Amino acid sequence: MAQLRYEKDADLSLLQGQRIAIIGYGSQGHAHALNLRDSGLDVRIGLHEGSASRAKAEAAGLRTLSVREAASEADIIMLLAPDTRQPAIYLEHIADTLTAGKTLMFAHGFNIRYGTITPPKDIDVTLIAPKSPGHRVRETYLEGGGVPALLAVHQDASGLADAKALAYAAALGSARAGILTTTFDEETETDLFGEQAVICGGVAALVKAGFETLTDAGYQPEVAYFECLHELKLIVDLMYRGGLSFMRYSISDTAEYGDYISGDRVIGDASREAMKSILAEIRSGAFAERWIAENERRRPHFTARRAAEREHPIERFGAQLRALMPFIDPLPLED
Repeated sequence: MAQLRYEKDADLSLLQGQRIAIIGYGSQGHAHALNLRDSGLDVRIGLHEGSASRAKAEAAGLRTLSVREAASEADIIMLLAPDTRQPAIYLEHIADTLTAGKTLMFAHGFNIRYGTITPPKDIDVTLIAPKSPGHRVRETYLEGGGVPALLAVHQDASGLADAKALAYAAALGSARAGILTTTFDEETETDLFGEQAVICGGVAALVKAGFETLTDAGYQPEVAYFECLHELKLIVDLMYRGGLSFMRYSISDTAEYGDYISGDRVIGDASREAMKSILAEIRSGAFAERWIAENERRRPHFTARRAAEREHPIERFGAQLRALMPFIDPLPLED
């Protein structure tokens, strides 16, 4: 079984005196910067000219520089810009600042796995991937906890790449929850697969299909929303805390029996074959090529599909129902 490492295994002194640059100040960027700063480390933010995030970072008391300036003076550079923007940022502003002995870090292995960034051989290249959105990384840190994270080493020029990455994770708060060692390939491929086949693509398609099946049969869309989307959180929370068995223990016998006789009819052989096909496209690089090309074309399919999905009836009825339930702290959609 894989071994987790914790704060007792980390040596934060390895990062004392090290200058850390966080490139980007979005969901993950703000969490990394603030948690590292609050752990006593020397942090600066690298942002492009005119970035709307600059005011936010400065309001939080962080020193902001251009990407090149931040990378030039840093010993450790954590690249937290969106995956498809990273290669251009790297080539234009970071690559020629990477002198021997520096560390280049990532929170997702996409660009190393698919070869769109090729660092020099005389630097450390590592990954710390918190298994949570950035806002939760920050919230759990402030609560005295942390979220689990994955750690990978692509290049160990210094002989201390693993130890420094573990120290970074500890400063982030993740060593309070546990650090699991992986590889750039494994992190990238499993992350993309989980997003596409299960936690984003799979779940969203399943929810919409259930909603449409009920409403097409004449049931009220409000009732369909509750059954196919609203209650999903209740079930996922049970899985999160105790696995599938605890979820089944907690629901009615009727629901559990329905699970056993119907789940495999929905996710059957065809679904499993589709999952294998999705994984094969991820491993071959076909998905990465398609996504990179979509961005080079300025995202026509992505933008059109996003707009269409926001107009789906489940979104319209859902927004109306959530507005009637202030106790769930409903969130308006923001671009």
